[in-house]
Amino acid sequence: MTINTVLFDLDGTLIDTNDLIIESFLHTLDHYYPEQYGREDVLTFLGPPLYDTFVKMDESKVDEMVAHYRAFNMAKHDDYVTEFEGVVETVKLLHEKGLKLGIVTTKMRQTVVMGLKLTGLDQYFDVVVCLDDVTNAKPDPEPIHLALQQLRSTPEEAVMVGDNFHDILAGKNAGTKTAAVSWTIKGVEYLQSFEPDYTLTRMQDLLPIVGVTEGE
Repeated sequence: MTINTVLFDLDGTLIDTNDLIIESFLHTLDHYYPEQYGREDVLTFLGPPLYDTFVKMDESKVDEMVAHYRAFNMAKHDDYVTEFEGVVETVKLLHEKGLKLGIVTTKMRQTVVMGLKLTGLDQYFDVVVCLDDVTNAKPDPEPIHLALQQLRSTPEEAVMVGDNFHDILAGKNAGTKTAAVSWTIKGVEYLQSFEPDYTLTRMQDLLPIVGVTEGE
C-alpha cells in the first residue's frame, strides 16, 4: 500500500532541541544533586517523558523537579532551538503534494507550539499529538493511533519518523512503517538496532519513500 501519511517525532527529528534539553536537565539536576551529573550522563534521559525520568530519582519531588526543568526550558527555548537541515523544505514539499502530516511527541503542547512557531513548521501540520493528549506515551501505540484517527489514515499507509527507540517501537507497535534519522544524538547504529524499515541520512531521503520526487 502507498504511504500517504507521515508522522514525525519533534525533538531531535525535526527541530534541534538537544542542547536545550541537555542544559535543562543539567540545570535541574545540579540544583537537586550538585555536581553529580555531566553532559554524557543525561543523554539517556532524552526521549522519555520527564516524569518517567525524575520519578526514578525521587518520587517525593518528581513534580517539583519537572516544574524546575520546564521553567528553565521555556525561558531558554528560543536561544537554543533551530530546525535541522532540510527539514523545512522537505516538510513544505510533502505538504504541497497533499500528504497527511502529523506530529507525535512526548512533550507537552505548550512547548511543542513554541518550537513549531519558532521554526515556521506550524503551518504544515494539521494534527499534533502531545503528551497531554494521551494516557500512554510512546512506545505505546496510543499516540500514533490517535494521530492516525485524526488524519483518517490507517497504519498500513503511514510511516513514523523519529530519532529515538521510542519512536521506532511505537511505530512497530502501531503497525506503521518506521524511519530512523541518522542525526540522532543517540547514534544511528544504536537506533538501527531496533530495526527501522528505513534510515534517513538527510530528511530529503523521505521523499522517494512516499513517492515524491525531490525538486518537483
